[in-house]
Amino acid sequence: MTQEHFLLAGDIGATKIDLAVISTRDGARQPRHEATYQVDQYPGPAALFREYLAAVEEPVSAACFGVAGPVIEDRVQMVNHEWLVDAAALAAEFGWRKVWLLNDLKAAAHAVPGLPDDELAVLNAGQPEAGGNIAVIAPGTGLGQGYLTWHGAGYVAHATEGGHSDFAPNGALQRDLLAYQAAGGKQVCVEDVCSGIGMPNIYRFLRDSGLAQEPDWLAEQLAAADDPTPLIFESALAVENPAEISKKALEIFVNILGSEAGNLALKTGATGGLYVGGGIPPRILAILKEGDFLKAFLSKEKYTDYMGRIPVKVILNPDSALLGAAEYAIEQLERL
Repeated sequence: MTQEHFLLAGDIGATKIDLAVISTRDGARQPRHEATYQVDQYPGPAALFREYLAAVEEPVSAACFGVAGPVIEDRVQMVNHEWLVDAAALAAEFGWRKVWLLNDLKAAAHAVPGLPDDELAVLNAGQPEAGGNIAVIAPGTGLGQGYLTWHGAGYVAHATEGGHSDFAPNGALQRDLLAYQAAGGKQVCVEDVCSGIGMPNIYRFLRDSGLAQEPDWLAEQLAAADDPTPLIFESALAVENPAEISKKALEIFVNILGSEAGNLALKTGATGGLYVGGGIPPRILAILKEGDFLKAFLSKEKYTDYMGRIPVKVILNPDSALLGAAEYAIEQLERL
């Protein structure tokens, strides 16, 4: 590609959106004008892009976005937010040559093969198979799941909606959690108990079931909070005066995440590795390293040795989905 092009790359989640301008001459790892916005502050993506681009001098000619939701006919109706992201409508409004939409986990997975060692934390070194499938699980606001397959010259990323599959509890406590969540006969998906959305559900289960006592100071803070999830994590991880109910909720969360990561690895045959992304894992890395996560990951009857050979790594780069979207767009531009 001899001519320089400028791309708008974005990672559109249910809570926040990260944007950057990418020059095809500089490459995806040298973004310009990086910015983060809160999704609920804008009526739709077009309004946000207009504000962002007003401060950007480069002539953007194409765009690629990783979006939290399934891509159907180049449109994404976000699962955990009301936004509709329409590739054709955005291209027409902004005069862009092309708009590519990817599921956010496909975007994040696309970046995985190129992540350097210093952007990864190893939970299990394993014995990776050359060209083996790679799985990616990412608890953030929701629970994303994706995977990569080898196609001779490189890896190809694939999206799934596995976070919305049924929650499979392990042990009596998790079975009680399932029953609590299933009140009224609704489906309980794994995202309901293994994500930013799910953490308050675990907390309320412990409180309402009398399995843990909620301290008054925390109850007051949660009642005043717009989003209880950060408070629950903070009170669980506090060095001084942690809340036992939050610590117990985090313990359950980590066990469910490890078990579901193992499920995904089995279903995708992830002999090339299992990568844990999303906004939550880097914040709880010390807890993930303590062993309960890996124990739950390995606990697959008759398959402990198989699971032990699978490398397990936490993605530390918070911009992996943005990076993956940018890399994908550059590759696609070269084919136009």
